Amino acid sequence: MQINFKKRIILPVVAAGVFFIGTSFKDDFFEIAKQIEIFTEVFKTVNMNYVDQTNPGQMMDTAIKTMLADLDPYTNYFNEQDVVKFKINATGEYTGIGAQISRKDGKLIIKEPYKNYPADKAGLKAGDEIIQIGEVNLIDFKEDASQLLKGGKNAKISVKYKRQGKIATTEIVLEEVEIKAIPFFGKVDDKTGYIVLSQFNRKASSETKAALESLKKDGVERIILDLRGNPGGLLHEAVNICNLFVPKNEIIVTTKSKIEQHNNSYKTSFEAVDLEIPLVILVDGKSASASEIVAGALQDLDRAVVIGSRSFGKGLVQRPIDLVYGTQVKVTISRYYTPSGRCIQSLDYGHKDASGKAIRTDAKNYNAFKTRKGRTVYDGGGILPDVVLEETKLSSISEALQQNDAIFNFATDYYYRNPSVGEKIPTLTDADYAAFKQFLKKEDFSLDTETQKALKKAFELAQKEGIDESIKAEYNQLTAAVQKSEDIQINKYQKEIKNLMLDELILRYQYREGLYKYYIKSNSEIKKATGILNNPLEYNKILLK
Repeated sequence: MQINFKKRIILPVVAAGVFFIGTSFKDDFFEIAKQIEIFTEVFKTVNMNYVDQTNPGQMMDTAIKTMLADLDPYTNYFNEQDVVKFKINATGEYTGIGAQISRKDGKLIIKEPYKNYPADKAGLKAGDEIIQIGEVNLIDFKEDASQLLKGGKNAKISVKYKRQGKIATTEIVLEEVEIKAIPFFGKVDDKTGYIVLSQFNRKASSETKAALESLKKDGVERIILDLRGNPGGLLHEAVNICNLFVPKNEIIVTTKSKIEQHNNSYKTSFEAVDLEIPLVILVDGKSASASEIVAGALQDLDRAVVIGSRSFGKGLVQRPIDLVYGTQVKVTISRYYTPSGRCIQSLDYGHKDASGKAIRTDAKNYNAFKTRKGRTVYDGGGILPDVVLEETKLSSISEALQQNDAIFNFATDYYYRNPSVGEKIPTLTDADYAAFKQFLKKEDFSLDTETQKALKKAFELAQKEGIDESIKAEYNQLTAAVQKSEDIQINKYQKEIKNLMLDELILRYQYREGLYKYYIKSNSEIKKATGILNNPLEYNKILLK
């Protein structure tokens, strides 16, 4: 969760180091100054005396980011290049190619081209590997290659890419790309509206309001707000979205910190669009931060029924602060609390296990709270839905198949083997699933499950200690057993995996809009939400109306 706040801080250079004075650490001032002096001396000494040429900027960047990573994953330092990308995410606007791209194993891959944006117009498809941008060959390019795909409006960029083993070239004409917070809204039936909120940028509440008002004009009397997969964003946008459904001057979230100025209560500030319209919110394990504020607040106020699986559990608030030379730091400054008083942070970064991982709050230590009408809710582990759907929680094997791009790569292969599917929904047969399993073996996919990682790490340690030969046979047996177990899991979760495969294929043939249209007709969570909304007795019973 991020508070949209900017404050410029100049770090004065004083004798032996660089430091600033803040009320929160006056008592530790000597220790801070001492450590800065030591760090400065080490940094200067190493750069002056190291045997090879050093890169001071890169060294400092690594040092700062590594230091902050020891606190929590959300306290981050942004160098000048990072700041540009960070601001894109906050505003929802940038000039670029209009595609989701990733860099993995040194390869720059198009993950999803957005319909009618520059990459799509240039003919790029999901699965294409970009191997050259302009005159820059990416094989030996170690920096952030995505920056080479940015520039002024109407700038032309020549791109060479690899598709199905063949090399091709195209020219991308850059445009102003607007990342929509609401990528889709529509009607599930004559009276039920469906709104997808994918992120909380500065346009989130205005886009949500526009979608809500449009659906109401079209005769909608019930709403499903889909927050699945939404990682969060700006806190005030979460408050404003709640304000669409609750009265003015209602406390939505409270932040608490060791610093007095960061202790705040955030209230709704305008009249609601609709105080009575029945509302269901969909969440899953990837709904985090601002998504949890919306779901948690409307649950606490008994204003919405929450459906799905337990949310991520991020109850920490960050604030971006501008520094010198165009850099920025985003600092965790407080925890947030829903109207009932619960903090849903699931990981305790102040206490870590032997491997350095934050400890998850144990369910037996959850505290009970009451909603406005007296329903019991709990803190400590994300937002637990009012109606829990187990099918919304992915199995570990499905997560591994997604994280390692096995499903993505199979979809790429399927797409080019079946070019005539077009606007139809692909039908995945048992033969297709058998082909998928064969594809995994052919491509020698490593699923990198937690068990596999632990085995590999143990064997690597054995190699270092020189005992690998004596345990090699047992290691191979264990590896084979794990592989067999994974094969069993792939068969056991066939339905779940086929649904993920189908989602990826629909994206290929019909873009994201087509996927949401498919969800309206076929998604089990949306069907459950629609059923509850169409049954006032059940809806009111859940909310104790």
